[in-house]
Amino acid sequence: MEKGKILFLKSAIILLGVIMFALCIGLAELARYTAKTNPEYAYLRYPILFGMYVTVIPFYIALFQAYKILKYIEIKNAFSQLALQSLQIIKRCAVTISILYVVGSIGLLLLNVLHPGIFLAGITIIFTSLVIAVFAAVLQALFKSALEIKEENELTI
Repeated sequence: MEKGKILFLKSAIILLGVIMFALCIGLAELARYTAKTNPEYAYLRYPILFGMYVTVIPFYIALFQAYKILKYIEIKNAFSQLALQSLQIIKRCAVTISILYVVGSIGLLLLNVLHPGIFLAGITIIFTSLVIAVFAAVLQALFKSALEIKEENELTI
């Protein structure tokens, strides 16, 4: 892969991390404003912020693993056990994010405070994470197959 493409992808990963960090800071301000304007829902401010911030942890772990995969591609070591492990971690992080949002949505539904807009945003995040998990699983299977072929070729030569 060309150096320019790898640099672009690395830059995109870093930009995603910075944007998510900015959104986390903005989320705290939004929660403060919402608690002031809707005091009947103020008790949900910290539990929802906590839940959202907990889901950021696997997001950043997955971004770091994607960055590592780009490093492996850069040093021509893309088809390795390390890349397979990174894809496994990305898959687990995506599933974790989906599970956390499902649990949070169920909790809000049980409290009878699940607004339709929040529900749609949550469903979007859940399905996006599941698509990423499936894509990571497919890539993992392809990498594993390519790694086996590579090892067979190394043994025959």
